[in-house]
Amino acid sequence: FQVSKHELICKVARDAKLFSNQFGTIQRSGGGDYPQEAADIMAEDGYPPVDTMLTADPPRHTSYRSLVDKAFSPARVSDMGPEIEDKINFIIKTLEDLFPKTDIPLNHKDPYTLLIAVLLSAQSTDAGVNKITPILFKKADNPYDMIKLSVEEIRSIIRPVGLSPMKSKGIYGLSKIIIEKHNGKVPKKLEDLEALPAVGHKTASVVISQAFGIPAFPVDTHIHRLAQRWGLTNGKNVIQTEKDLKKLFPKKSWNKLHLQIIYYGREYCKARECYGITCK
Repeated sequence: FQVSKHELICKVARDAKLFSNQFGTIQRSGGGDYPQEAADIMAEDGYPPVDTMLTADPPRHTSYRSLVDKAFSPARVSDMGPEIEDKINFIIKTLEDLFPKTDIPLNHKDPYTLLIAVLLSAQSTDAGVNKITPILFKKADNPYDMIKLSVEEIRSIIRPVGLSPMKSKGIYGLSKIIIEKHNGKVPKKLEDLEALPAVGHKTASVVISQAFGIPAFPVDTHIHRLAQRWGLTNGKNVIQTEKDLKKLFPKKSWNKLHLQIIYYGREYCKARECYGITCK
């Protein structure tokens, strides 16, 4: 097992783009840059040779990704035993080389403002949240000041980030509970955070990991997508993916690694653009 699933997808996709543009011919399956391992596995599963796929009229290059995904499915990767350790080490080293410094992309100054910023980021972009939080935090950057605002006032400020009815009620409600049950301090326990209005498991995990340095592995859509693409999980949801990643990666790496994977996904492997053309 010499190449990662993601590297393989990128190789195949680059070939696909080349041949769809030039309508040339391709070397036999397994030749050139196309990994022999992929050709062997796909042949075992009864897939047509790559040259057949590429020389079809029109070239069926859009089929490659599904073929490669199945050829290097998580089930096969999990059967490869010790090789998975090499893959994990490669991922850690590569991400560390690419992103040695991992600043939290959401502007904040303490656990409370981080909690609010992460809550606001649901179904929104970090850039969008970072435009709104200065306005909100100018009026209220702590739970005591936040509950002086009405839910409607909070909603009017945060409306641009979306889901403002739910988020505004959540912000007001969690601020009230933090005062009443936690002496005005954001709780450090995951279960206490998850008990707050509008705070889910991912939000709670981000807060304990980035605000308090407690090991956690928050899984967002970037991490879920890449973990599947890299053959690290066969989970159909973020909960299973989180469990799988926690088993594979050292606990001490979780807090930084989850940010590094997010940065990688945003820069090199966007959901709508990952066809190997811009991947590093």
